Amino acid sequence: MHRKSAYILFLAVLGLLVIGIVMLFSTSAFARDSHGDVYFFIKRQSIWFGIGLAVCIFVALIDYHFWQRTWWLWFALALLALMLCYFPPLGMRINGSRRWVGVGQLTFQPSEVAKIAAIFFLAAWFSRYEKAGNNVTYGFLVPIAIISLLAGLVLGEVDLGTTALLGATAFVVMFVAGANPLWLGIISFAGLGAILVIATQMSERMGRLSAFLHPQNFKEDAGLQQMQALIAWGSGGMEGLGLGNGRQKMLYLPYAHTDFIFPIIGEELGLRFSLLVVFLFVTIIVCGIMIALHAKDRFGLLLGCGVVSLLALQAAVNIGVTTSLLPNKGLPLPFISYGGSNLVMCLFGIGLLLNIYRQGILEPPHKKRGTVQVRMTPRI
Repeated sequence: MHRKSAYILFLAVLGLLVIGIVMLFSTSAFARDSHGDVYFFIKRQSIWFGIGLAVCIFVALIDYHFWQRTWWLWFALALLALMLCYFPPLGMRINGSRRWVGVGQLTFQPSEVAKIAAIFFLAAWFSRYEKAGNNVTYGFLVPIAIISLLAGLVLGEVDLGTTALLGATAFVVMFVAGANPLWLGIISFAGLGAILVIATQMSERMGRLSAFLHPQNFKEDAGLQQMQALIAWGSGGMEGLGLGNGRQKMLYLPYAHTDFIFPIIGEELGLRFSLLVVFLFVTIIVCGIMIALHAKDRFGLLLGCGVVSLLALQAAVNIGVTTSLLPNKGLPLPFISYGGSNLVMCLFGIGLLLNIYRQGILEPPHKKRGTVQVRMTPRI
């Protein structure tokens, strides 16, 4: 299974990318009304796809230990980029949140860089301090404090979903590294409680929570997206209405091309294709875990687990939101939703997994450098 995991991973990612391009073409049919060009989203996503593919190939070819040696650089760049969000005109305020940095039409979300930088730091830290799992200072307090620098800046952008995703990914890596589960559980509940308290102090976020608990009472405002998403699921049924025949994308479902593209898949292609998307994500998770477990060193193991948990959690949250199992968080569906920053960083993560696979195949864990293996001939 491990020998073929990279090939299966590649095919699963390719399948999601193809579905994403096809559905983006379908959902962008009404882009002429807002952008003057029916191919606006396709053109921009194609450019980002080319950039992401080049990044994926480059990362797959370079030794992943490069990121272990330079983690501090990427962490510093992530901090700087996140701080730029607060300083216009580079920092752009869209829909009440400061999540973007850019000039003119070229924009990106620094929080995407922060996710990868956090994984680099944690993998490098716990590779250096292998036995720090039960040490309160080095195994818990210091990593949490450093990750909080990134999480705090993301939280200040009014991006609670990405903050929770960043924290959850960090806890998964720390758990795999051997951190005390009791400490992680305590800080997890404390962090979740803090996010809920902050959400109750913001009218928009409180509206989303209320809409999640009482959807029928908020179906015209805060719960509009999720109610229209449920209508899309119900309209599609098992077979779907046919590619391009969906109705919710006709300005009934806001952001049908980004955060809520999954219900459009269900409406136009039916439950079978929707389950195929879920199956492809499960395949990526299984193959990614297989690659991480066969990494040749501890850094590769933690790096692979971090990338897999990041992709898995983001996909799970998006699917949970669009099926009304979770409150609206505003996270895109990896490889499918429109958005250049997220697409490039997801392909960056796939490149890391492919490189971990290559290094593990070239030098398996039991063949350490500088050692000589002796074959023992059994006595007859």
